[in-house]
Amino acid sequence: MIGSDPNYVFGSLEMPGRRLGDDTMKTITIVTKDKIGLLADITYILGKKNINIDGVSVDVIGGNAIISLTIKDAHKAAAALRESNYDVTETNTLFVKVSNIIGGINSLTNKLAENKINIQNINIVSNDNDNGVFALNVDRPRKAMKILGEFIMNRPG
Repeated sequence: MIGSDPNYVFGSLEMPGRRLGDDTMKTITIVTKDKIGLLADITYILGKKNINIDGVSVDVIGGNAIISLTIKDAHKAAAALRESNYDVTETNTLFVKVSNIIGGINSLTNKLAENKINIQNINIVSNDNDNGVFALNVDRPRKAMKILGEFIMNRPG
């Protein structure tokens, strides 16, 4: 059944040249346990509501699927996913992938501190032997996206 697992959708990252809060193009990111057919379920829900997907990125780390979708109407997409029992949150959350080595997260946090970007919230989403994925909220997401380019997973594509 679609939406039977707890799911979390984060998003509302701006596209280059667009302003935050603009509905013309956004990225929503779904983080949930990986399972066969998950992307098919999500794309079916959106297709049924006539929502076009302009870009897609999928990564699986530590048994969790991280699906980033670039969509023109993130609010309509979020509503469609809510109707199918997905827990949807629209924020300026950045998903970053960091090597799972001693000092890996320090390389990311130092870059932000050196550029006077305040971390408001950081949570580990998933990790395995090679990488850790963190959900990161900062006070200046545009600048953080530029600074953390190589770490960003949900950069619009």
